[in-house]
Amino acid sequence: MRPQHTPHLLDSFPVYSAGFIDAKNLVLGGGGGSSRTGVLNKLRVYSVADDREITLVDELELARGEDSPMSIATNPEAGTLACGVNSPPEQLAKGENENCRVYAFKEQKLALSGTHGTLTSGDLDDYQRITVLSPNGDMLAVGGTNSLQLLSYPSLAPIALPIKSDAEIYDAAFSQTTLVVATTASLLVYALPSTASKDSPAKSKKKGKEKAAGAADLELLQTIKAPETISKLSASDFRAAAFHPENSDVLYTVSNTIPGRSKSRKPASRQAYVCVWNTSSWKVDKVKKVADKSITCFVASPDGKYLAFGDSGCRIGMLDATSLSPVATILTAHEFPSTTLTFNPTSTLLVSGSADKVVRVVSVPAHVPKSSWTLILLILLTIIMALLAFAAQQYA
Repeated sequence: MRPQHTPHLLDSFPVYSAGFIDAKNLVLGGGGGSSRTGVLNKLRVYSVADDREITLVDELELARGEDSPMSIATNPEAGTLACGVNSPPEQLAKGENENCRVYAFKEQKLALSGTHGTLTSGDLDDYQRITVLSPNGDMLAVGGTNSLQLLSYPSLAPIALPIKSDAEIYDAAFSQTTLVVATTASLLVYALPSTASKDSPAKSKKKGKEKAAGAADLELLQTIKAPETISKLSASDFRAAAFHPENSDVLYTVSNTIPGRSKSRKPASRQAYVCVWNTSSWKVDKVKKVADKSITCFVASPDGKYLAFGDSGCRIGMLDATSLSPVATILTAHEFPSTTLTFNPTSTLLVSGSADKVVRVVSVPAHVPKSSWTLILLILLTIIMALLAFAAQQYA
């Protein structure tokens, strides 16, 4: 099914991150990055109408030399957002990086309310690719290439010592009691502390340092490898993870396959699979190939009915979260692959952004259609019943 959708070209504004800060207002992070391209790095707020039209509400230009916001997590109930913005290169070289930022949206304006540094290695290529809020909004997971830290939100005080990984970290997901970290090699399942700090963001940096000094390692509960149904076909990387918003016993993961090298034939293309895990047993309930290209971004709708993904072939797909059947597809959504996907709080709109400076607003179908095979079987069954009825009349 091809849903209704509207593209919006944003002049000189490549988009890398997005999230709804309230029911109607969408925050976009983007720009030219830390290189001297002349394209400014900004946070922009747009109001999004039901007819998919967007209107600029506010624009916040970042300081010269700072990177573009590469990841965003929003708290629509509080009207706040957390995002990742690297400090200027001269500060990074000194190991100083106030990469984690919190902004509040009040009276139609964005304002900075707090910062915290979690990436202090001085690696100019590292950035905050992961910014994820817990379901009740009191904890924040912030991650770079090989490390991830759990912070109190919105104070940004460290709750535990950083998680270090030899494998590259791509995503994180919260349930009420656990934090799942998706690395290229495995899923790391950690127990969450029973309570998180409720410090005000106005607390001093000194208190934050004291908090870090007394923090402990998170308890590692499980290390989960890729399901055998995928790994026996090809090596694969975990690319994304998301809990069902209303059922923490269900976790969705994305695995991109890694084709083997062969001198005698052309290497196979990467493929993408979505897995549905039962987190009580950590068994896979369902596995389905959903794309013939690797998936670049993935999100679950707030009502738990849909999963959406963008792939390296510039396609956007939407799936039924229960059956993993396709609900909607846009074959060429962007000129470059999607960098970010987000649903609005009512799960009626899906927004996709890309480095091609286009934001595409998609209307979510009101009803999930039956899968094509189910429809075909129903038609065949109807035809057979009609033929049997006709035969019965002929020989009666």
